[in-house]
Amino acid sequence: MDYHASGRPVNKQDTAKTAASEPRVGFFEQLGQFFRRNMYLFLIVGFALLLLQDIFGTHGVLAMRESQKQAQEIRKDIKRLDEENKRMQERVQGLKSDPATIEKIAREEMRLSRPGEVIFQTQPKPASELQNPAPQADSPVKRP
Repeated sequence: MDYHASGRPVNKQDTAKTAASEPRVGFFEQLGQFFRRNMYLFLIVGFALLLLQDIFGTHGVLAMRESQKQAQEIRKDIKRLDEENKRMQERVQGLKSDPATIEKIAREEMRLSRPGEVIFQTQPKPASELQNPAPQADSPVKRP
């Protein structure tokens, strides 16, 4: 003999009769009951997924901050290029109108001189000589 969870004895014939007399619930009805019972769980999971998408998604908070950083860097580059452009325009204007600027460029970059001038070019000392200067012959050497 079988026993019910409450401790009562259960007759197998009675169980078969009651199972046959109960109306069968269809699949879609069971599915509807399942969704109704777990509605809050589905809502919480859905909200959590939307929150994750809002933070980590392609258009989320993190992507927006990265885009703002890139925009700030581009603004800095534009400002730097504007300043460089202004300097170059001033140089072009000087080359067009200022003879002193033209002469300076001709002397420094093209190594030109006026008639009768002599240009002496000197080479800087190598860095090794500047760090370890050699003793001069004119100076007395101290001996212990």
